[in-house]
Amino acid sequence: MEENKKDLIVKEEKKEKTFKERRGKWLRQTSLTVLIILIIIAACIGLNLFVENANLADFDFTQDKIYSLSDTSKQMAKSIDKEIEMILINMPEAQQDFAKKYNSENDKIKVEIVGNATDSTDLADKYNLTTESSAIVIKSGDKEKIIYSSELYTVDYTTYETKDITEEVLTNALIDVTTEQKPIIYNLIGHNKYSTDYFYYIQQDLIDEAYEFKDLNLLTTGNVPEDCSVLMITTLSEDITEAERDAILDYIKTGGKIILFSDPNSTGKSMPNFQKILDEYGVSISEGVMLEQDSDRMLYSTPSAILITVSPYTSVTSGTNMNINACFMTSGRIDVKDSEELEKLGVEMETLATTGPNSFYRTDYSIEEASKTESDEDVGNATVGALMKKKINDDVTSELIVYANNIFITNLRISISSQYYSYALDFYNNEDLAINSIAYLTDRDNMIVIRKDVETSTYTVTEKQNIIILSIIFAIPAIIIIIGIIVWQVRRRKK
Repeated sequence: MEENKKDLIVKEEKKEKTFKERRGKWLRQTSLTVLIILIIIAACIGLNLFVENANLADFDFTQDKIYSLSDTSKQMAKSIDKEIEMILINMPEAQQDFAKKYNSENDKIKVEIVGNATDSTDLADKYNLTTESSAIVIKSGDKEKIIYSSELYTVDYTTYETKDITEEVLTNALIDVTTEQKPIIYNLIGHNKYSTDYFYYIQQDLIDEAYEFKDLNLLTTGNVPEDCSVLMITTLSEDITEAERDAILDYIKTGGKIILFSDPNSTGKSMPNFQKILDEYGVSISEGVMLEQDSDRMLYSTPSAILITVSPYTSVTSGTNMNINACFMTSGRIDVKDSEELEKLGVEMETLATTGPNSFYRTDYSIEEASKTESDEDVGNATVGALMKKKINDDVTSELIVYANNIFITNLRISISSQYYSYALDFYNNEDLAINSIAYLTDRDNMIVIRKDVETSTYTVTEKQNIIILSIIFAIPAIIIIIGIIVWQVRRRKK
């Protein structure tokens, strides 16, 4: 009995010892876990305080970098050599963060945050601001610009969605107050196929980037104004007069810069006076149209809406440092004289854009067939964009940039579906190609960039891309479901 008692006592002691050991181990583990949690919490708080005080740049993992400054804004900000004041009055934190990004690129751009207009009576009185007003004032010397909060948003009328354009507005305002003299683009009018309404958006884009845009009627003025930076010519519906021809020829002799956007002369109308101008550079625009056979190089089922290849190695495009794509609609081709003739004219040529290798040329507009016929001509890699440099003398050079398409810079509505449409200018990098070409002609190399697109993307794909997308959406899930049903039936039968 005593032995049994001793055994029981020993067992009880062992149990108590084991319990104490387990409890001690549990307490140690729990304490360690709590300590680790406290360390993690303290580290998070400390890290957040550090980041907040250090004002570090945010990381932007979005494909279009919509929360970062674009290359345009960065280059522009870095190029500023004047003191800039950017005063944000009663603006949300998002706009404050964007303003600070400019300061991080160039410390000459000073950012001041004002709670509301009553905190600065000078600003309130000068700009007639109230306690509810939200605005941004940008000042450089005697120049200044005020931006109200309503100007930082716009509506995409193709989708009716509101979009934030803060960066675009701020960058354009900085350009505006720091530009001493704005380049002036004169748009030749009087014989045009398209009304000026079709060029409203490209005009606004140029104005936003600190260009002046004016219409020019040579029958009224008699000559191209001396302050003309670039003469813009769009598709003509009829020939210009001899007086207009001579005025433009005089402009060329002074080293004038011209940009020509011209659809093919589908009517075959004779234009000897206008052709005389093009002869100075050894080029002409075709009467026929370029069509595409490769489904990868056209908008879905539309052979006349071709995706062109823009060379990344030219004077116009090398500043972008990357490939860009453009979509020409009912494009012609540029016919260029041979190298001997160009040499006689003192002209050097750079090819800016070409069609695909499987494109073809059609002059018979009565043919409705989308595919190539016997009367069509194989013209792969046809030139549709070119830079022509004409040496006038040792000190003077005239330049012409010519594109065998006009529609691509217009706000012509192109139907995407029964519900949506897009403007021709908004397809791919059409806008960039046009504005970069003008930036090159006006010696604004820092403005030759790919502009950030934060708009809603529309469904504009090639036929092959459409097949792949539909396969991913419908075919692959269907295959997975079928395989699942087969596996389930096989397992059921085995049971």
